[in-house]
Amino acid sequence: MKPLEECISVDQRVSELESTPSVPYFAHEGMMARNERTIKRLVIALIISIVLIFASNALWLYCWMQYDYVGSESTVDIDGKDGIANYIGNNGDISNGTDNSGKGN
Repeated sequence: MKPLEECISVDQRVSELESTPSVPYFAHEGMMARNERTIKRLVIALIISIVLIFASNALWLYCWMQYDYVGSESTVDIDGKDGIANYIGNNGDISNGTDNSGKGN
């Protein structure tokens, strides 16, 4: 805490506040009107951004659901070396085919 001698009295503080220049009322009103227009534009931009995010997500989900992913069974005969006859299909499944070379038996 400050010593009592260093504290500013109420009279000194009031005189400091009275000596500071004040802002004219029309300048304050102009700035407030500008701020209101800016805030209105920012709120509109925020709402449009949120709507566009939801629309892009809905469009992405719609496009994603258009494809019909159906698996199919297939038999693959591969002439492999030493009995290795594995085939990896387009869906990532590994099919163990039969080796026709006769070396793996």
